[in-house]
Amino acid sequence: MVFTLEQQASHNYRRKARMISIAMAGQLVIFGMLFSMLLTSTFGSSPWLYALGIVLGLLATSALFAVLRERPWMAEMRYVWQLRQHLAQISGFLPTLRGAMEEDNRAALDIVTFYHAGVAQLATLNGRTPPKDAAWIAEATYLAEKREALGLPAQVERFDPQDLHAFKRS
Repeated sequence: MVFTLEQQASHNYRRKARMISIAMAGQLVIFGMLFSMLLTSTFGSSPWLYALGIVLGLLATSALFAVLRERPWMAEMRYVWQLRQHLAQISGFLPTLRGAMEEDNRAALDIVTFYHAGVAQLATLNGRTPPKDAAWIAEATYLAEKREALGLPAQVERFDPQDLHAFKRS
């Protein structure tokens, strides 16, 4: 399935991420305490029953979260999770992709350009500055020059994970 970069308001994403994190932590505490109390009141006091209650609380919280993640108000969170998943997938192929870029492989150039744009967007959404180390800037400059020389558009907004099948994972 093709993934497309979307414009997201970073302050909205961070606010929702904080709210959801706090709500999930609260749910875990409440469910963990509830299950622990139910187990210990039924079977007697035992550290193993408290631990089992916490595990059951974690499972209940995870199940509830799995149901709620498809809600429209979770769209920003879903988008960032998918972006992170795709960036992690690409990072496993980076050495091979960088080698293919040297050979003017258009797919490799597109994937690495998307990777740079995705990392920059993820940093911005999380309230950080995009990478500014020398190697990152050098690669970005090299990509821009190579794309211009080949007549390719400067930006790549779409990524198809199927494109990675042409490359070996490093």
